Amino acid sequence: MSRALATAQPAPPRSSETIPPAGLLQLLGAVVLLGGAWPITRYAVVAGASPSWFAEGRTLLSGLSAAVLLAVMGRLRLPVRRDLPALLAIGLLQLAGFFALVHAAVAWVPAGRTSILCNTTTIFVVPLSLLVLHETVSPRRWVAVAAGIAGIVLLMGPWAIDWSVGRTLLGHVFLLGAAACWGCTIIVVRRFPPRHSMLELLPWCFALASLALLPLAASHEPGTWSAGSLASFAYIGLVGGSIGTWCVMQASVTLPALVASLGFLASPAFGLLLSTLWLGEPLGPDLIAGAALILGGVAIAAWPRRTAVAA
Repeated sequence: MSRALATAQPAPPRSSETIPPAGLLQLLGAVVLLGGAWPITRYAVVAGASPSWFAEGRTLLSGLSAAVLLAVMGRLRLPVRRDLPALLAIGLLQLAGFFALVHAAVAWVPAGRTSILCNTTTIFVVPLSLLVLHETVSPRRWVAVAAGIAGIVLLMGPWAIDWSVGRTLLGHVFLLGAAACWGCTIIVVRRFPPRHSMLELLPWCFALASLALLPLAASHEPGTWSAGSLASFAYIGLVGGSIGTWCVMQASVTLPALVASLGFLASPAFGLLLSTLWLGEPLGPDLIAGAALILGGVAIAAWPRRTAVAA
Protein backbone atom coordinates (compact mmCIF):
# COMPACT_ATOMS: atom_id res chain seq x y z
CA MET A 1 0.00 0.00 0.00
CA SER A 2 1.36 3.40 -0.97
CA ARG A 3 1.96 6.16 1.59
CA ALA A 4 -0.71 8.29 -0.12
CA LEU A 5 -3.34 5.61 0.31
CA ALA A 6 -2.27 5.00 3.90
CA THR A 7 -2.59 8.66 4.85
CA ALA A 8 -5.90 8.96 3.00
CA GLN A 9 -7.54 6.35 5.18
CA PRO A 10 -9.48 7.77 8.12
CA ALA A 11 -8.07 7.18 11.58
CA PRO A 12 -9.89 4.52 13.59
CA PRO A 13 -12.39 5.88 16.10
CA ARG A 14 -10.98 6.53 19.55
CA SER A 15 -12.10 4.03 22.14
CA SER A 16 -14.14 5.36 25.01
CA GLU A 17 -11.64 3.51 27.26
CA THR A 18 -8.69 5.62 26.09
CA ILE A 19 -7.41 7.97 28.80
CA PRO A 20 -4.81 10.46 27.45
CA PRO A 21 -2.43 11.73 30.16
CA ALA A 22 -2.92 15.31 28.94
CA GLY A 23 -6.63 14.97 29.58
CA LEU A 24 -6.01 13.89 33.17
CA LEU A 25 -3.77 16.94 33.73
CA GLN A 26 -6.48 19.20 32.32
CA LEU A 27 -9.02 17.49 34.57
CA LEU A 28 -6.77 18.07 37.59
CA GLY A 29 -6.49 21.75 36.69
CA ALA A 30 -10.27 22.03 36.42
CA VAL A 31 -10.79 20.38 39.80
CA VAL A 32 -8.26 22.54 41.64
CA LEU A 33 -9.11 25.89 40.03
CA LEU A 34 -12.90 25.58 39.86
CA GLY A 35 -13.20 23.65 43.13
CA GLY A 36 -11.19 26.34 44.86
CA ALA A 37 -13.18 29.11 43.20
CA TRP A 38 -16.35 28.34 45.19
CA PRO A 39 -15.06 29.19 48.71
CA ILE A 40 -13.32 32.27 47.27
CA THR A 41 -16.59 33.39 45.67
CA ARG A 42 -18.49 32.71 48.88
CA TYR A 43 -15.97 34.81 50.80
CA ALA A 44 -16.63 37.75 48.45
CA VAL A 45 -20.43 37.35 48.60
CA VAL A 46 -20.45 37.10 52.40
CA ALA A 47 -18.38 40.30 52.47
CA GLY A 48 -21.20 42.10 50.61
CA ALA A 49 -20.67 41.62 46.87
CA SER A 50 -23.78 40.91 44.78
CA PRO A 51 -23.75 37.28 43.51
CA SER A 52 -25.26 38.30 40.17
CA TRP A 53 -22.78 41.14 39.61
CA PHE A 54 -19.92 38.89 40.74
CA ALA A 55 -20.96 36.33 38.12
CA GLU A 56 -21.28 39.00 35.42
CA GLY A 57 -18.00 40.67 36.35
CA ARG A 58 -15.95 37.48 36.55
CA THR A 59 -17.32 36.35 33.19
CA LEU A 60 -16.47 39.64 31.51
CA LEU A 61 -13.01 39.84 33.11
CA SER A 62 -12.18 36.24 32.16
CA GLY A 63 -13.18 36.94 28.56
CA LEU A 64 -11.06 40.08 28.40
CA SER A 65 -8.01 38.39 29.92
CA ALA A 66 -8.32 35.45 27.51
CA ALA A 67 -8.65 37.83 24.56
CA VAL A 68 -5.55 39.81 25.60
CA LEU A 69 -3.55 36.59 26.06
CA LEU A 70 -4.53 35.29 22.62
CA ALA A 71 -3.81 38.66 21.00
CA VAL A 72 -0.31 38.67 22.50
CA MET A 73 0.21 35.10 21.22
CA GLY A 74 -1.11 36.07 17.78
CA ARG A 75 -3.95 33.53 18.02
CA LEU A 76 -7.02 35.74 18.45
CA ARG A 77 -9.33 34.54 15.67
CA LEU A 78 -13.02 34.80 14.87
CA PRO A 79 -15.06 31.60 15.25
CA VAL A 80 -16.12 29.74 12.11
CA ARG A 81 -19.32 27.82 11.40
CA ARG A 82 -17.91 24.55 12.71
CA ASP A 83 -17.24 26.24 16.07
CA LEU A 84 -20.85 27.35 16.58
CA PRO A 85 -22.26 24.27 18.38
CA ALA A 86 -19.45 24.31 20.96
CA LEU A 87 -19.53 28.11 21.23
CA LEU A 88 -23.27 28.23 21.87
CA ALA A 89 -23.25 25.28 24.26
CA ILE A 90 -20.36 26.60 26.35
CA GLY A 91 -21.41 30.25 26.29
CA LEU A 92 -25.14 29.79 26.93
CA LEU A 93 -25.27 26.52 28.90
CA GLN A 94 -21.99 25.89 30.71
CA LEU A 95 -21.31 29.54 31.57
CA ALA A 96 -24.46 31.69 31.44
CA GLY A 97 -27.05 29.04 32.29
CA PHE A 98 -24.91 27.45 34.98
CA PHE A 99 -24.04 30.78 36.64
CA ALA A 100 -27.62 32.09 36.49
CA LEU A 101 -29.16 28.97 38.06
CA VAL A 102 -26.51 28.54 40.74
CA HIS A 103 -26.58 32.18 41.82
CA ALA A 104 -30.38 32.10 41.94
CA ALA A 105 -30.29 29.02 44.17
CA VAL A 106 -27.52 30.09 46.52
CA ALA A 107 -29.90 32.29 48.54
CA TRP A 108 -32.10 29.27 49.39
CA VAL A 109 -29.65 26.35 49.57
CA PRO A 110 -26.66 26.08 51.94
CA ALA A 111 -23.28 26.72 50.34
CA GLY A 112 -21.96 23.19 50.81
CA ARG A 113 -24.93 21.56 49.12
CA THR A 114 -24.82 24.18 46.36
CA SER A 115 -21.23 23.35 45.45
CA ILE A 116 -22.02 19.63 45.43
CA LEU A 117 -25.37 19.44 43.69
CA CYS A 118 -24.50 21.76 40.81
CA ASN A 119 -21.59 19.45 39.92
CA THR A 120 -23.63 16.25 39.57
CA THR A 121 -23.16 16.16 35.80
CA THR A 122 -22.71 12.38 35.79
CA ILE A 123 -26.44 11.88 36.40
CA PHE A 124 -27.11 13.43 32.99
CA VAL A 125 -23.94 12.47 31.11
CA VAL A 126 -24.27 8.72 31.58
CA PRO A 127 -27.59 8.29 29.70
CA LEU A 128 -26.69 10.98 27.14
CA SER A 129 -23.30 9.43 26.34
CA LEU A 130 -25.08 6.14 25.66
CA LEU A 131 -27.91 7.62 23.57
CA VAL A 132 -26.11 10.42 21.72
CA LEU A 133 -22.42 9.48 21.59
CA HIS A 134 -22.96 5.70 21.57
CA GLU A 135 -20.02 5.30 23.93
CA THR A 136 -19.76 1.91 25.55
CA VAL A 137 -19.77 1.98 29.34
CA SER A 138 -17.83 -0.89 30.86
CA PRO A 139 -18.94 -2.57 34.10
CA ARG A 140 -15.92 -1.02 35.82
CA ARG A 141 -17.16 2.47 34.96
CA TRP A 142 -20.69 1.66 36.09
CA VAL A 143 -19.10 0.88 39.46
CA ALA A 144 -17.34 4.25 39.28
CA VAL A 145 -20.66 5.99 38.61
CA ALA A 146 -22.28 4.24 41.57
CA ALA A 147 -19.41 5.27 43.85
CA GLY A 148 -19.60 8.87 42.66
CA ILE A 149 -23.37 9.12 43.15
CA ALA A 150 -23.08 7.52 46.60
CA GLY A 151 -20.50 10.15 47.47
CA ILE A 152 -22.84 12.90 46.30
CA VAL A 153 -25.65 11.55 48.47
CA LEU A 154 -23.39 11.49 51.53
CA LEU A 155 -22.06 14.98 50.92
CA MET A 156 -25.46 16.48 50.17
CA GLY A 157 -27.24 14.85 53.11
CA PRO A 158 -30.82 14.88 51.70
CA TRP A 159 -32.16 13.46 54.99
CA ALA A 160 -31.24 16.78 56.67
CA ILE A 161 -33.14 18.97 54.18
CA ASP A 162 -36.52 20.49 55.08
CA TRP A 163 -38.35 19.63 51.85
CA SER A 164 -41.56 21.31 53.09
CA VAL A 165 -40.05 24.75 52.35
CA GLY A 166 -40.96 25.64 48.76
CA ARG A 167 -37.88 27.75 48.09
CA THR A 168 -35.61 24.97 49.29
CA LEU A 169 -37.15 22.57 46.78
CA LEU A 170 -36.96 25.17 43.99
CA GLY A 171 -33.33 25.88 44.84
CA HIS A 172 -32.43 22.20 44.51
CA VAL A 173 -34.27 22.04 41.17
CA PHE A 174 -32.23 25.03 39.97
CA LEU A 175 -29.00 23.29 40.99
CA LEU A 176 -29.97 20.12 39.14
CA GLY A 177 -30.74 22.34 36.15
CA ALA A 178 -27.25 23.83 36.41
CA ALA A 179 -25.75 20.34 36.44
CA ALA A 180 -27.86 19.44 33.39
CA CYS A 181 -26.53 22.52 31.55
CA TRP A 182 -22.96 21.39 32.20
CA GLY A 183 -23.70 17.77 31.26
CA CYS A 184 -25.36 18.75 27.98
CA THR A 185 -22.35 20.92 27.14
CA ILE A 186 -20.00 17.95 27.54
CA ILE A 187 -22.13 15.93 25.13
CA VAL A 188 -22.39 18.74 22.54
CA VAL A 189 -18.64 19.42 22.55
CA ARG A 190 -17.85 15.71 22.22
CA ARG A 191 -20.46 15.26 19.46
CA PHE A 192 -19.51 18.41 17.52
CA PRO A 193 -15.81 19.14 18.17
CA PRO A 194 -14.94 22.69 17.09
CA ARG A 195 -12.40 23.60 14.44
CA HIS A 196 -10.51 26.07 16.63
CA SER A 197 -8.92 25.05 19.89
CA MET A 198 -10.76 25.57 23.16
CA LEU A 199 -8.27 28.26 24.13
CA GLU A 200 -9.08 30.19 20.94
CA LEU A 201 -12.83 29.91 21.61
CA LEU A 202 -12.52 31.00 25.24
CA PRO A 203 -12.96 34.79 24.85
CA TRP A 204 -15.96 34.38 22.56
CA CYS A 205 -17.64 31.93 24.95
CA PHE A 206 -17.15 34.35 27.84
CA ALA A 207 -18.38 37.28 25.73
CA LEU A 208 -21.58 35.42 24.83
CA ALA A 209 -22.11 34.43 28.47
CA SER A 210 -21.58 37.99 29.73
CA LEU A 211 -24.20 39.29 27.30
CA ALA A 212 -26.66 36.62 28.43
CA LEU A 213 -26.00 37.34 32.14
CA LEU A 214 -26.22 41.14 31.85
CA PRO A 215 -30.04 41.40 32.24
CA LEU A 216 -29.87 39.25 35.41
CA ALA A 217 -27.13 41.42 36.91
CA ALA A 218 -28.93 44.65 35.95
CA SER A 219 -31.98 43.55 37.94
CA HIS A 220 -29.95 43.45 41.19
CA GLU A 221 -28.03 46.00 43.24
CA PRO A 222 -24.23 45.72 42.96
CA GLY A 223 -23.77 45.38 46.73
CA THR A 224 -20.72 46.53 48.67
CA TRP A 225 -17.22 45.55 47.53
CA SER A 226 -14.46 45.36 50.13
CA ALA A 227 -10.76 45.00 49.35
CA GLY A 228 -11.08 41.25 49.95
CA SER A 229 -14.05 40.99 47.59
CA LEU A 230 -12.15 42.85 44.87
CA ALA A 231 -9.10 40.61 45.35
CA SER A 232 -11.29 37.51 45.11
CA PHE A 233 -12.98 38.92 42.02
CA ALA A 234 -9.60 39.61 40.38
CA TYR A 235 -8.32 36.10 41.09
CA ILE A 236 -11.47 34.38 39.83
CA GLY A 237 -11.71 36.58 36.75
CA LEU A 238 -8.04 36.51 35.75
CA VAL A 239 -6.90 33.04 36.87
CA GLY A 240 -9.44 30.67 38.39
CA GLY A 241 -12.31 31.32 36.01
CA SER A 242 -10.48 31.64 32.70
CA ILE A 243 -7.85 28.91 33.11
CA GLY A 244 -10.22 26.64 35.04
CA THR A 245 -12.91 26.95 32.36
CA TRP A 246 -10.33 26.23 29.65
CA CYS A 247 -9.29 23.09 31.53
CA VAL A 248 -12.95 22.00 31.71
CA MET A 249 -13.53 22.66 28.02
CA GLN A 250 -10.33 20.88 26.96
CA ALA A 251 -10.92 17.90 29.24
CA SER A 252 -14.44 17.56 27.83
CA VAL A 253 -12.94 17.11 24.36
CA THR A 254 -9.91 14.99 25.33
CA LEU A 255 -11.49 12.54 27.78
CA PRO A 256 -14.43 10.17 27.38
CA ALA A 257 -17.61 11.91 28.49
CA LEU A 258 -18.17 9.61 31.47
CA VAL A 259 -14.62 9.99 32.77
CA ALA A 260 -14.79 13.79 32.39
CA SER A 261 -18.10 14.08 34.22
CA LEU A 262 -16.91 11.78 37.02
CA GLY A 263 -13.71 13.75 37.33
CA PHE A 264 -15.60 17.01 37.68
CA LEU A 265 -17.30 15.50 40.75
CA ALA A 266 -13.98 15.96 42.56
CA SER A 267 -14.36 19.77 42.29
CA PRO A 268 -16.96 20.11 45.08
CA ALA A 269 -14.99 17.71 47.28
CA PHE A 270 -11.90 19.87 46.86
CA GLY A 271 -13.96 23.00 47.40
CA LEU A 272 -15.43 21.65 50.63
CA LEU A 273 -11.97 20.68 51.87
CA LEU A 274 -10.66 24.18 51.13
CA SER A 275 -13.71 25.67 52.85
CA THR A 276 -12.90 23.63 55.92
CA LEU A 277 -9.26 24.68 55.99
CA TRP A 278 -9.80 28.34 55.06
CA LEU A 279 -13.32 29.31 56.12
CA GLY A 280 -13.47 27.04 59.15
CA GLU A 281 -16.50 25.02 58.04
CA PRO A 282 -16.84 21.74 60.00
CA LEU A 283 -15.25 18.57 58.61
CA GLY A 284 -17.55 15.69 59.54
CA PRO A 285 -17.43 11.97 58.77
CA ASP A 286 -20.00 12.42 55.98
CA LEU A 287 -17.64 14.84 54.20
CA ILE A 288 -14.67 12.48 54.56
CA ALA A 289 -16.62 9.42 53.38
CA GLY A 290 -18.35 11.29 50.54
CA ALA A 291 -15.13 12.80 49.23
CA ALA A 292 -13.43 9.39 49.43
CA LEU A 293 -16.21 7.76 47.41
CA ILE A 294 -16.11 10.47 44.75
CA LEU A 295 -12.34 10.38 44.38
CA GLY A 296 -12.45 6.59 44.41
CA GLY A 297 -15.00 6.63 41.59
CA VAL A 298 -12.78 8.97 39.57
CA ALA A 299 -9.79 6.67 40.09
CA ILE A 300 -11.80 3.60 39.03
CA ALA A 301 -13.04 5.35 35.88
CA ALA A 302 -9.63 6.69 34.89
CA TRP A 303 -7.61 3.55 35.66
CA PRO A 304 -6.08 2.26 32.42
CA ARG A 305 -7.60 -0.89 30.97
CA ARG A 306 -5.39 -3.93 30.73
CA THR A 307 -4.38 -4.80 27.20
CA ALA A 308 -3.98 -8.34 26.07
CA VAL A 309 -0.40 -9.48 25.48
CA ALA A 310 0.20 -10.76 21.98
CA ALA A 311 1.09 -14.41 21.75
